[in-house]
Amino acid sequence: MDASGFLHHLTTQPAYSGQIAHTEHIPRREASYRKLAEPLASGLQDCLNEHGLLHLYTHQAEAVDKAQQGENVMVATSSTSGKTLCYNIPVLQAISTEQGSRALYLFPTKALAQDQLRSLQELVCPNLFPIEAFATFDGDTPQSERAEIRKKAGVILTNPDMLHIGILPNHQSWSRLLRHLKYVVVDEAHTYRGVFGSHVAGVLRRLRRLCNLYGSNPQFICCSATIANPTEHAERLVGLPFKIVDHDGSPYGGKDFVFWNPPIIDETKSVRRSANSEAANLFAELVSHRIRTLTFARTRRLTELIYAYSSRRLAEVSPALVKQIKSYRAGYLPQERRQIEQEFFSGQLLGVVATTALELGIDIGDLEATVLTGYPGSIASTWQQAGRSGRNQDESLSFLIGLDNPLDQYFMRHPDAFFQKSFENALINPDNPYILRAHLLCAAWEMSLVEDDEKIFGSAYRQERTELEEQGILRERNRKWYLSPSIAYPTQSINIRSTSGENFALIDTSTDSLLETVEAGVAFFQVHPGAIYLHQGESYLITDLDLTNRTACAVPTTAAYYTQPKDITDLRIVKTTRSRKCRQVKVYLSKVEVTTTVVGFTKKAQFTEEVIGEEPLHLPPQHFFTVALWFDLPADAVTRLAKEQRDFAGGLHAAEHAAIAILPLFALCDRNDIGGVSTPLHPDTGKAQIFIYDAHPGGIGIAEKGFALIEELWQTTLKAITECPCQEGCPSCIQSPKCDNNNKPLDKKAAQILLAGLLSH
Repeated sequence: MDASGFLHHLTTQPAYSGQIAHTEHIPRREASYRKLAEPLASGLQDCLNEHGLLHLYTHQAEAVDKAQQGENVMVATSSTSGKTLCYNIPVLQAISTEQGSRALYLFPTKALAQDQLRSLQELVCPNLFPIEAFATFDGDTPQSERAEIRKKAGVILTNPDMLHIGILPNHQSWSRLLRHLKYVVVDEAHTYRGVFGSHVAGVLRRLRRLCNLYGSNPQFICCSATIANPTEHAERLVGLPFKIVDHDGSPYGGKDFVFWNPPIIDETKSVRRSANSEAANLFAELVSHRIRTLTFARTRRLTELIYAYSSRRLAEVSPALVKQIKSYRAGYLPQERRQIEQEFFSGQLLGVVATTALELGIDIGDLEATVLTGYPGSIASTWQQAGRSGRNQDESLSFLIGLDNPLDQYFMRHPDAFFQKSFENALINPDNPYILRAHLLCAAWEMSLVEDDEKIFGSAYRQERTELEEQGILRERNRKWYLSPSIAYPTQSINIRSTSGENFALIDTSTDSLLETVEAGVAFFQVHPGAIYLHQGESYLITDLDLTNRTACAVPTTAAYYTQPKDITDLRIVKTTRSRKCRQVKVYLSKVEVTTTVVGFTKKAQFTEEVIGEEPLHLPPQHFFTVALWFDLPADAVTRLAKEQRDFAGGLHAAEHAAIAILPLFALCDRNDIGGVSTPLHPDTGKAQIFIYDAHPGGIGIAEKGFALIEELWQTTLKAITECPCQEGCPSCIQSPKCDNNNKPLDKKAAQILLAGLLSH
């Protein structure tokens, strides 16, 4: 495609108002190749040759060689670099030459496992292996086929959830796989971060423990998008040493990556035109030029919204093309999603609007353009989404549309902070006590715990085992620890995508059917009485929340408003673990207790955001222990605020909001993974403080990363606030959509004075 020609065309359109904030031209790159150190089995060699796959890129050959030499390998290269061959070749070589050899492939989603199964079968079946040698095993696998899969499949493709709940607790039925397990493949390893990644680390340790029982010692091959700490991440995820492969030898067709900032429509408040309508206009314009495009939206609701806007726009300019675009998101039936994937892959569709369900490596053919509606939350995910276009060697085009928030606007003003910055760290915490205890319960169900299990579970093992013993959940006999008879099949109650492990059932009382389950940690915020809850694009009004039976009742509604909870958060310092002097002040890292009480909710009109009502709630407080970083405030800056009659509490609050919004720039996390408290007088210290804490019980490493990089965080936060053109503060700098105090009080100038004071010597 002619990217520069299309961009010029956009600048001539009536709707263009200088939205192009920056265009980064990423040059073409030629491929570099290398031969394998050892020849492959002749049948496999011939098969790969037939498919034109034996001119291996340097990183592919390096990964295969390391795996053949018995190393655990982490491959961290770009999203179009052919990482699949890095694990398929060693696995196929092993099951070709070592009788009975087995492999287990783990993917974060069912769709990705299905996609990889098709690729494997097309590559080697039926010439080299029978079709039943490869099989997916997940919640959709019919019961009638499961015994046959356990018996015949040499490669099982599944997800961590199924490994946790279906395979490990029933390991006797899987003894053939576990006894002969040669390789474990962990694809898209960068997605295993935070709570989910910490749980997956627990699941993989339980897998290794059972492999020891059955006499196998599998190698691990992990593949990841580019992150800052690939070796550390793989080693913390699996608990074993790894060799890194990160020199990308694949070719690249070049890309124009455009940062597109919606124009300001209210100068005083710095309010910008809707990013969703900008996305719809761009998508429709690309499709009307027959440019194959994938547009990403952050939520299911926005996916449908952008699709509807785009359809209306196309109906005006190219009516025949309306049927050549579709939306794609979780919540659609599997057969619907497969059909859309196939239509997109075959070229029947010109465009799709999708949630991140299509971010991962599902093969949807060669696309020419991608549109990202808002920064996806990490540099790694941004490149992953943008990389869906230009998967062959042709030039491609990507747009990142800036939202009205501090991080998006920081990138719009500082594209170098995106293009020149190394990637973020993927953070997990396998020692999180809530998560480790959950997996010790599961492990004890699978096989009694012993002293030697410390080698698998790490240094926190003994402390958490003792805690479970004191609670009467584990019982010791002859230096072995058994699960209490009162507990049966613990995996069923442990959701590896959350720390609480407890859920509320959401019931549609109009049909008396289960809509979905809601994690206990967010239930008071999302399914309180009076809340509007979105399920698969449909609105429901919550009529009742039963705390005893853990159920929420809902009815369909056509209400033209949405709801936002209001809460009060208190924080108590339990124990300070680290502190250091930073410029003029001290910075601390502490174990803290967070108490949150949802006290009411606001009704806001859709689209206009107008507040149309407020309602009180009477819900019990929720408590959890986590990790927080916090810091003192410089005395001279506080004195200056008083002299200039600025709002001290408003300055603290504004600085807290902005710092929380900017922290994901340094840690691979989402804004919702972080909480904050600011106060002019904290009862535990007798001073003004700003706290930033991990919003998950036990912590997942975000506060620790912020503590280590606190000066960079202060500098970037100050820059984001100072450079925003608004006068009093806006969503692009100090306002937060999550603020439970309706963004009051806030003082932009006071925040700047405090942050500048923190950075002065």
